[in-house]
Amino acid sequence: MTLGALPDYPWESMAPYAARARQHPDGIVDLSIGSPVDETPQIIREALSAATDAHAYPQTIGTPELRRAIVAWFERRRGVVGTGLSERNVLPTIGSKELVALLPLMLGVGEGDVVVHPSAAYPTYAIGAAIAGAEAVAADDPAEWPEATKLIWLNSPGNPDGRVLGVDELRAARARARELDAIIVSDECYAELGWDAPWDAEPVPSILDPRVSGEDRRGTLAVYSLSKQSNMAGYRAAFIAGCGLLIEQLTNVRKHAGLMVPAPLQAAMTAALGDDEHVAHQKQLYRARRDVLRPALEAAGFRIQRSEAGLYLWATEGRDAWDSISSLAEAGILAGPGHFYGGRHPQHVRFSLTATDERIRAAALRLAASVA
Repeated sequence: MTLGALPDYPWESMAPYAARARQHPDGIVDLSIGSPVDETPQIIREALSAATDAHAYPQTIGTPELRRAIVAWFERRRGVVGTGLSERNVLPTIGSKELVALLPLMLGVGEGDVVVHPSAAYPTYAIGAAIAGAEAVAADDPAEWPEATKLIWLNSPGNPDGRVLGVDELRAARARARELDAIIVSDECYAELGWDAPWDAEPVPSILDPRVSGEDRRGTLAVYSLSKQSNMAGYRAAFIAGCGLLIEQLTNVRKHAGLMVPAPLQAAMTAALGDDEHVAHQKQLYRARRDVLRPALEAAGFRIQRSEAGLYLWATEGRDAWDSISSLAEAGILAGPGHFYGGRHPQHVRFSLTATDERIRAAALRLAASVA
């Protein structure tokens, strides 16, 4: 297989709108990319600093301390209790984007195979299929998944739409994957950010939850990133967990390819996974920003759809997203057009909560001014 031409990186097309937004007298409010703006917690930075004497090669599988911390985190934060999840079922990765992009290739998916992803989707799912030479199919209903499907991506809470899959939906998706003899992978990177009922009071369920998978993890994987919950996007800190046989296969590929999380970062990940206080604090910051931005968007004529969890507000004015993006840029606000997320939502705009309190307030004032 020869790697074919990949599409241009979509965000390059945002340059004219960003330039226009920067001309606002009070500067740009960038709500387009979900890149954290708050400080990385001190406990994580101290762990990184203490581990900088890293003269030896790091372990691809992760230190025993990190693997134990991942297992304990799944038990404590994701309700994965009594399933037999152990250190052999987890693997740290260099962020989640490289994992998403390379996972089909590393799992042997190729020409003639289908990779399914949500209809409103993070673009890297389709890019991963292209890298492997497979076909990407956008479909939310398990009944619509083709017989040639070899890999299924779920995303809960979803990017961009904030959709949460409940236990019954996860169970149905997994059952269909079994019928197709396909691997099912749940991208759960926003799981700590539940907003609307019932996710304001109970954890977003994982595909590894015993109510979904019991003790049988065959063909089942979950992906998580520390970028959002711990402001570690610059650390490139993530992990994958689930089926022991698949973890062994991924580990072997990553050993041969030299895909190792640097040792100081493994120490930082261990510290982050062991501390829940900073996660709760960060969630409150995002909640406060959401409580300012959401009513401002609604007052300006946007309808918020889904968005019950996650880092974004998924909204529409009922017109083409590029028209909305243009009007927002005139007000000094930059957001993400729905065209970037699978092509089935051309009238939607994604607004990120990753801006400072001051910039979120500025956006709210500008939206109010646009109405006036």
